[in-house]
Amino acid sequence: MDLLSIFGVLIALVAIIGGNLLEGGDVSALLNLPAALIVIGGTFGATVLQNSAGVMLHSFRQALWILLPPYFNLQDGMEKIIGWSMVARKEGLLGLEAIAEQEADTFSRKGLQLLVDGAEAEVIRSVMELDLSIQEERDLSGAKVYEAMGGYAPTLGILGAVLGLIHVMGHLEDPAMLGPGIATAFVATVYGVGLANLFYFPIANKLKAIVSGQATYREMLIEGVVAIAEGENPKFIELKLKGYLTS
Repeated sequence: MDLLSIFGVLIALVAIIGGNLLEGGDVSALLNLPAALIVIGGTFGATVLQNSAGVMLHSFRQALWILLPPYFNLQDGMEKIIGWSMVARKEGLLGLEAIAEQEADTFSRKGLQLLVDGAEAEVIRSVMELDLSIQEERDLSGAKVYEAMGGYAPTLGILGAVLGLIHVMGHLEDPAMLGPGIATAFVATVYGVGLANLFYFPIANKLKAIVSGQATYREMLIEGVVAIAEGENPKFIELKLKGYLTS
């Protein structure tokens, strides 16, 4: 579990709510169901309109990555590839068949299966790079959903504020309602700006970082599998892949 994500959200909320209390504000003044409905509902509706059902479902699944990111480690990946190369050098490419059957990562398993089937190095590179490109594009489309929500939320917040002010203007005959009414109207703006900058944009950026890390890991796998197909020495493969550890 990524505790840093939880810690970041808590820091942001404590800072905002604490600052509001230090200024003499009341937390209850920030609780407004109509404003939340306008901002959250409107943002979600606009985002659904923009994307397909498949992209939306994938983005919901990706949201779990904020707390439970997919595991990938470049050092572990390099050591795994070197192990494969040593097996291939001692037993031949067919010696990787048992390893391929036990490999949990589908991308790695596909590369190993291509090796076992005797595919040429360029064919392996072409097939795996295509898979990488498709998966990266799919994952980035999920991240862009939250980026879009971050763009819509502040605008919907302004819309909620305007609607609230329209309601206030309808009661100008009662001065006692003006102050609380205007304050409530601007809560929608707080929701829009707050959700965009505390949740939607950070989630989008974190997902993009995870996707980028996965892509680097898979690029290293491609280079390693292709090097094994070309019969390179495990030591040379290790030297080549060490470049990814400094990226």
